[in-house]
Amino acid sequence: MNTFATALLDGHVVAKRNVIKIIRVPDVLVWVLMSPIMFVLLFAYVFGGAITPPDGVNYREFLIGGIFAQTVVFGATFTGAGLAEDMSKGIIDRFRSLPMSRAAVLVGRTASDVIYNVLTIAIMSLTGLVVGWRIRGSITDAVLAYLLLLLFAYAFSWVMAYVGLLVPSVEVINNASFMVIMPLTFISNAFVPLEFFPTVLQRVVEWNPVSAVTQAVRELFGNTAGAGPMSQAWPMQHPVAYTLLWIALILAVFVPLSVRQYKRSALR
Repeated sequence: MNTFATALLDGHVVAKRNVIKIIRVPDVLVWVLMSPIMFVLLFAYVFGGAITPPDGVNYREFLIGGIFAQTVVFGATFTGAGLAEDMSKGIIDRFRSLPMSRAAVLVGRTASDVIYNVLTIAIMSLTGLVVGWRIRGSITDAVLAYLLLLLFAYAFSWVMAYVGLLVPSVEVINNASFMVIMPLTFISNAFVPLEFFPTVLQRVVEWNPVSAVTQAVRELFGNTAGAGPMSQAWPMQHPVAYTLLWIALILAVFVPLSVRQYKRSALR
């Protein structure tokens, strides 16, 4: 059996182990699902009245795409935190003693976190419907929007996997990821329109991958109708293509980096 097939089969076993862990520790899942609900309600009812969306767009419909993007990016931190926890408890050392692919732990960890994101996106969608969000595009486009979110989350989870192997401490992972992800999500079009930012920051927002995935899902969900002229920057004109480019780039860089770092940590 070739190396790739072995990694997938062994990764499936590790992913199953992580999913079982979710079932056995339901309180973790409950708090994970509460976070997107809190953000939707907070921005919809508290800050929504102070933020003016683009002309012709309901702010709550404008908001949900940004909440989707922010939540899947934050959800990727579970990969890094999970790896750090397994390393600190010696579980990774047990995996290394087994006749399994070196990449299996990483493949299984990132794959199982897709389950987290599916559940989170489902809860956010239901909450969005409650506050007034609607899918106004076709069913096909809506499915593509959900798939794009999951792909982006999966790619970003490899970034956090690499960080989790570099800094095997759950506390450090949480603090470090917060310092990176907060600016990445808030200096974007996730919560406020592009024109709200100073001119210099507008260029950053336009090329921010979080802005691209946010714009992409808004367009696919049909939540930009009547919004008027948009930024002329290429990422904002072609958000789906730009998001896919980022997904490919992240995977191309961080999958081999993560596997190499995992092998290095095995030699410690």
